[in-house]
Amino acid sequence: MSTEELDNFKKSGDYIQSLERGLQVIQAFSQQNSSMTVSDAAKKTGLSRPAARRILLTLEALGFAESKNGSYSLTARTLSLGYAYLSSNNSWSMAHPFMKQFVDQTGESCSISILDGTDILYVARVSTKRIMSINLGVGSRLPAYATSMGHVLLANLPKAELEAYLEKMNFEKFTDKTITDKEEFLKVLEGVREKNWGGVDQQFEEGLRSIAVPIRNARGKVIAAMNCSVHAGRVSKDVLREEFLPLLQEAAEQIGQALAAANSSSFE
Repeated sequence: MSTEELDNFKKSGDYIQSLERGLQVIQAFSQQNSSMTVSDAAKKTGLSRPAARRILLTLEALGFAESKNGSYSLTARTLSLGYAYLSSNNSWSMAHPFMKQFVDQTGESCSISILDGTDILYVARVSTKRIMSINLGVGSRLPAYATSMGHVLLANLPKAELEAYLEKMNFEKFTDKTITDKEEFLKVLEGVREKNWGGVDQQFEEGLRSIAVPIRNARGKVIAAMNCSVHAGRVSKDVLREEFLPLLQEAAEQIGQALAAANSSSFE
């Protein structure tokens, strides 16, 4: 659903704002925010303190959260929400053979993500050596503007949706190389759009560089991005571009063809 369609739907009688707010609170929890007070949740989501309190109390009553000394954390029951998606939509399992082949060829990790709000959301991953200080897996989220997959996904958004993203985004400088200037960022996305792949060099984490390519459906629409992440001290930018990029592009094309052949309605 586009930003315009969503805005119109919010004005309809079918829209349930309380559900939106509840999901906002759930998504506010992360590895960096594994527990939050009511005030923390209100600040993180932009909700009023009373609204955040009612939502946290409801989540606790339903078994999705627990509290201790005034701080709330999610319970294992929230995994059922993610499992519902994985069990009902197993299309990305088709990607694993092609991802594994790429990992076997290069010895480096490979991931697929989609754009979700201002973040990329990991939907598939085949890992090798651990190269990041944070653990990544299906369901992990990273800021789109500081990642190669995010660049690919943002570069392929319609103009109105990209502008809406930029309005929501508060650019944070993770490293000295993180791009936080909007005009410079737009030029980067223009380059990604022209060459049909993107790359970042230590923009999100020191010592990490990656390249990413789009995955397209049968109509040519970008539905996801696929990347290869490496340690900067081990793999040069030239090797990434000259040796790994063609293999990544081939794998992404094979995945797109497999999804199209399966005629998955999830991507139409």
